[in-house]
Amino acid sequence: MTMFDQRDKAFENKFAYDEEITFRAIARRNKLLGLWAAAKLGKNGVESEQYAKDVALADFEGGSMVDKLLKDFTTAKVSLTAKEIHAEMERLLPIARKEVVGE
Repeated sequence: MTMFDQRDKAFENKFAYDEEITFRAIARRNKLLGLWAAAKLGKNGVESEQYAKDVALADFEGGSMVDKLLKDFTTAKVSLTAKEIHAEMERLLPIARKEVVGE
């Protein structure tokens, strides 16, 4: 294997690692968002954990977490906007990334 091949392989490995970390961080962020929303809805314990999973699954099943949260907040008469939900998502992403990477 030439030096160029080794370098190319290292870049491929780095890219794959970065993509995996990003995927795991987003999944963790989604769970944290679900826990945040559960607290806003007055859920706790097992109910809170299950709600967080449901929120995270909404994203992976092709739905929209934000739409789900807005619907649930409206039903529970909790006043939060899509902008506030997106702001919380942005706040949680670096936290989730640190948890995934272990920094």
